[in-house]
Amino acid sequence: MTKILTKHFDEPKLHELETYRRLGGYEALKKALGMERKALQEEVVKSNLRGLGGAGFPVGFKWSTVPPEDKVPGPRYVVVNCDESEPGCFKDRVLVTRAPHQLLEGLLIASYVVGSKDSFIFIRGEYQNQYDILEKAVAEAKAAGLLGDVNIHLMRGAGAYISGLDTALLETMEGKKAWPRQPPPFPTVAGLMGKPTVVNNVETLSMLPFIVREGGEAFAKIGSAKNGGTVLFSISGHVEKEGVYEVPMGTKLRDVLALAGGVKGGKKLKAVIPGGTSMPPLLEKDLDVALDFDAIKAAGTMLGAGGMIVLDETVDAVEVAHNIERFLTHESCGQCTPCREGSNWSERILERMLEGKGEKGDTENLARVGENITGKVICALGDTVGMVTRAWTSKFPDDFKKRVPNNG
Repeated sequence: MTKILTKHFDEPKLHELETYRRLGGYEALKKALGMERKALQEEVVKSNLRGLGGAGFPVGFKWSTVPPEDKVPGPRYVVVNCDESEPGCFKDRVLVTRAPHQLLEGLLIASYVVGSKDSFIFIRGEYQNQYDILEKAVAEAKAAGLLGDVNIHLMRGAGAYISGLDTALLETMEGKKAWPRQPPPFPTVAGLMGKPTVVNNVETLSMLPFIVREGGEAFAKIGSAKNGGTVLFSISGHVEKEGVYEVPMGTKLRDVLALAGGVKGGKKLKAVIPGGTSMPPLLEKDLDVALDFDAIKAAGTMLGAGGMIVLDETVDAVEVAHNIERFLTHESCGQCTPCREGSNWSERILERMLEGKGEKGDTENLARVGENITGKVICALGDTVGMVTRAWTSKFPDDFKKRVPNNG
C-alpha cells in the first residue's frame, strides 16, 4: 500500500537531520526554491491536497486567497497547527516525533509560496517531548543553513481543545483568550496580528515535499477524485492493533479496520467514530464506505482529524454520548450562550439517564437542545454538541430507551 509520510518510519534516527538528508530530505525544498511561487501553488492545486486537520478545504485554493503583496504589502505568516486536542487523535504527535524534518521541509516550502519570513509552529502544551524534538530539529536545520531567510518560531499552547480551531489559535498567539473569531475576514486575508496568514496542520504540510518532488498529478493519482494522496488514521479502542496507519484517500473502512487487526477478541462491531469523538459514528452496514472527505460526508459523518475510535458490541451508546458531552462542556469557551448552556444541559440529561433517573421525554429533549445549538454559534465546537446527541440517539434508540423507565 502506498505510503508517503510513514515510508521511512522503520529507519532508525529518522528524526535526525543526517538521516533525513541521507534519504533525500530537503531536496524538494531545493527544487521548490528554484521554481516560481505561482507554479508551486499550481502544483498543490493539481495535487488535490485537502486540509487534513478536519475541514478538508482544498489547500492550493486556500493559499490562492492570500492577497498579493502589491495589493496588501507587509508581512504574511504561515502557522503550523500542532494543537492536536480531540480525543482519539494522535497522528500529528507521531509525525512530529518520528519525522520532524519532514514537517519543517513542508513548512519552508509553504513559507516560500506565501512569502512568509516569520513562520510559527503552535504546539499543544502537553506535547513536551515533541516540543523538544522540534526545537532540536529547528536548530539542526538552522545550523545547516536550510532555513534561509525564514525564522521559525515555536509557540506552546495551554492545552485547550478550542485552541485547535484556527481563529481561536490566532487569538491565543496574540496573547488573548482562545475565543474563535467570526469570519469574514478569513485568516488568509486578516490573520495573525491582522496580517494575511495561512494555517495548516502538521499532516497537511508534511505532504508538500512529496508533491514538489513527484509533482501534483502523481499525488492526485494516489487518492480518490478531488481527494489526493494518502491520509493518516490514529486508531484506538476495541481493535487488536492500535496505532497510526497511512492509507490512500478513498480506502474502504473495512480495509482500514483489517489493517488494525479487526475488532478485539472477535467481538461484533457496534460503531466506528471515524475522525475524532465529535464525528457521528458509522455502523457495521457502513463498512464499505470510502474514507475520503466527500464519500464519508455522503454517509452522514466526516473524516475530521483522522482519530478513529472502534467500539464493540458491549459498549453502551448513552455512556459514550455522556463522555463526549462531558468533554465538550468542559472545553466550551463560553463565548456563545447556546453552546455554553446547551452543552451543560445535554451532559446533565445524559448523566441523569446513567444514574437510572431518566425521565419520559429525555431523548426528545436531547434532540431539541441539540437543534437549538447547531447553526446558532460561532464555531464548530458548538455545532458538535448538538450533532453528537442527535447522531447517537438516532442510531442507537434502544440504548436510550432502556435508560428511560416508563417511556413506552
